[in-house]
Amino acid sequence: MSNEYLTAPARTKKMPKGIPYIIGNEAAERFSFYGMKGILVIFMTQYLFMLPGSGGEPMPNPVAMENYHLFTTAVYFFPIFGALIADIVLGKYLTIMILSVVYCAGHAVLALMGSTAWLDLSPGIVLAIGLILISVGSGGIKPCVSAHVGDQFGQQNSNLLEKVFGWFYFSINTGAFLSTLLTPWLLEWYGPHWAFGVPGVLMAIATIAFWMGRKVFIHIPAGGTDWFRETFSGVGLKAIAKLSIIFVFIAVFWALFDQTGSSWVLQAEDLNRNWLGMNWLSSQIQAVNPIMILLYIPLFQFVVYPIINKFWRLTPMRKISLGLFVMVAGFAMVGIVQSWIDSGQRPSIGWQVLAYAVLTASEVMVSITGLEFAYTQAPKKMKSVIMALFLMSVSLGNLFTAGVNHFILIPDSLGEAKKLVSNWKASEDKGLAVSHAQRKSEAANYGMGYQHAKDGSFELFLEGWEESVGDDDIRVGYGPDLQRQSLVSAEVDAIKHATSKIGTFWDEHDRLPFPDEGANAIRGLEDPWGKSLQYKLVNRRNFEIVSSGPDKEFMTQNDVRAEVYVESHTVDQQQEIVASSGGSDMLASIHPAHSWIVVRQAELDVQEARENGNMDASIEQFLPNSKGINQGEVVKQNHSFSTVWQVGGATILAGAAYFEFFTWLMLCTAILFVVVAFFYKPQTYIQDEA
Repeated sequence: MSNEYLTAPARTKKMPKGIPYIIGNEAAERFSFYGMKGILVIFMTQYLFMLPGSGGEPMPNPVAMENYHLFTTAVYFFPIFGALIADIVLGKYLTIMILSVVYCAGHAVLALMGSTAWLDLSPGIVLAIGLILISVGSGGIKPCVSAHVGDQFGQQNSNLLEKVFGWFYFSINTGAFLSTLLTPWLLEWYGPHWAFGVPGVLMAIATIAFWMGRKVFIHIPAGGTDWFRETFSGVGLKAIAKLSIIFVFIAVFWALFDQTGSSWVLQAEDLNRNWLGMNWLSSQIQAVNPIMILLYIPLFQFVVYPIINKFWRLTPMRKISLGLFVMVAGFAMVGIVQSWIDSGQRPSIGWQVLAYAVLTASEVMVSITGLEFAYTQAPKKMKSVIMALFLMSVSLGNLFTAGVNHFILIPDSLGEAKKLVSNWKASEDKGLAVSHAQRKSEAANYGMGYQHAKDGSFELFLEGWEESVGDDDIRVGYGPDLQRQSLVSAEVDAIKHATSKIGTFWDEHDRLPFPDEGANAIRGLEDPWGKSLQYKLVNRRNFEIVSSGPDKEFMTQNDVRAEVYVESHTVDQQQEIVASSGGSDMLASIHPAHSWIVVRQAELDVQEARENGNMDASIEQFLPNSKGINQGEVVKQNHSFSTVWQVGGATILAGAAYFEFFTWLMLCTAILFVVVAFFYKPQTYIQDEA
C-alpha cells in the first residue's frame, strides 16, 4: 500500500471524508445494476427473439424467470471471491477498481446484442457473456464496498455507522428508483442497445467517482497470512458458524423479495397499469420499491423503531424477525391479486403498489439491519468475507427460486423441433441459406421427418408417445419465414371444436367464461383417447384448452395445449392503444411515434416481403396508422382468436398457487427464526483507530 494512503481511521467524532465519494459511487453503480436487471425478464420474453441472428420463439415465462434468478444467484455468489481477493491479497480499494472495469465491460457487451453477426455469436450467447461479466464485476465488488464503508470508522465515531449505512442504502435506492423509471422507457421506445448502454455509462461514472476518493479513503491493508490465522481461529470459525445460521433464514427472504423483478413484473403485464393518470410499463412499477425505501428509512429510524422500543426492546434479531413476518403479508397480498387475475378480472396496478408498500417495510427491517449486523459481527480482518457470506444468502435464495421455476416446467415435446428451426433461422439471418436437403438430413439426426412444399413451407414429423407411426404422431408446420404456423395431431380437431364453443360464449357475453362456465361450455367434448378436454382461464384475454394426450394423464409432456389469445379492441383497452401510439405516458413528448417492437416487427415484415420479390416494400407500409385515435374514443372490432399450439411445456405451479407456495414457505421460516433469534448471542467487532 502506498504511503500516500491512510491505513487506519482517525481519532475523530466527525463523519469520515471518504463517505461522499462512496455514496456517489454507490448511487451510480446501483443505477446501472438495477436498470439492467429490472428489464431482463421483459427483454428475454418479448425482445430477445426479435434481434438479428436470434431465431426461435419467445422465451417461456418460467424459463425467463429461471434465467433471471440464476443470474441473480451468480451476482451474489461471486462476492466470496471478491472478498477473498480483497482480504488476503489486494485490499478492498484495488479489488473494487479492477472489478469495476470488468463490470463496465459486461454492460458494453449487453449493449452490443444483435450487432455481433461478424463474431458469429447469437444474441443469446452475447447476453450470457455480458451477464457473466456483470456477475463477476458486480458480485466481486459488493462485499468490498459495504465493508469499505465500515472501514472508514473508528471507535470514537462508530456511533455514526447506523446513520451512514442508512444513507448508503438511501443512495442505493436513489439510483434504483431513477433507473427503474428510465430504463424500461428506453427499452420500450429506443430498444435494447440504449436500454443496456445507458446503465453502462452510469457504471463508468461510478468507477470514476470511486477513483476520485482514493486519497481520503481509509485503505485497510490486506490481511495476508494474518487473515488465515484469524479466519481459522476459534473466534473466526465461531463467527462464521453463528452468522451462517442467520443467513440461511435471510436466504428465504431473498427467495421471495427478488421476485419483484420476475414474477411480479410478469403479473403487472395482466394488471390495469393506468395509475395516477399515467400508463406505466410493467417493469417501471419496480420503482415503487426504492422510492418507498427513501421514505421508510427516516420513518423507521426516527418514528417506528423508537415507538416500538418504548414497549419492547428492539435488537437486530427482533427487527429481522418482525421483517420476516411482514414479508408473509406482502407476498400473501400479491397472491390474492393473482387469484383475481386467474378468475378473469383485471385489477388495478394500485393493488400491487400496496403489496410493494408492505414488502418494502420488510426489506427495511431485514436487509438494512442484516447488512449492519453482519459487519459488526465480523472479526476485524474478516469484514469482506462475512459481508460476502451475507450476500451469499441472496444467492442461495435466488438459486432456490430458480430451482422452483425449473422443476415446475413440464418438458416441451416440441423443444427439439424449435431448437432445430431456430438454428436454421439464425443461419438465414446471417445470409447463409440452408437447403431442403440439408434440413432433411439434420431433421433425421434429431429423429424427425421433413417434408417441404413448393411455397417454401415445410412440416416436421415427430414420432408419438409410443415412438411408432400411428395416431399419436405429430406434424409441426412452418411457413417460408420459418415461423411455426400449425400443429397436426389426433387431438387438434377436438380442441378446435372446444375453442369455437368458447368463442360462442364470448359472442354472447363479451368476455371469456369463468372456470366453471368454461367447463360447462365444453362439457361432453373428448379427445380421441376418451378423456374430457380441460378449460383453463389464464387471464381476461387468454385461455387454454388441453388434451391429456395418448398417455391419458394431465400435466405431462404429452399434453396437447392450445394457448388461445383474444385479439380485439374494447373500451378498457383504449388507454393502452393511446399510449402505444405516442399518447399519455410520462415521457410521451420526447419518444418516437412507435415503440421499438413495432418498428422492429415492421423491419422484419419488410425483410420478408423483399425475400418474396417485393423489392419496393418499405417500413412505412407496415407501421400501424395511429391517426384518428383520440383519448376516450372507443374502438370496436369483432373478436378473433390467435392460437399457439404446444405439446407439453405447461407449468405445474401456476397462477395464484405459485404465490401461495412461497407465502407458506415464508411463514414457516419466520416462525422457526423466532426460536433461533431467542438463543442467539451477538459479539461486536469495530476497527481500531490510529
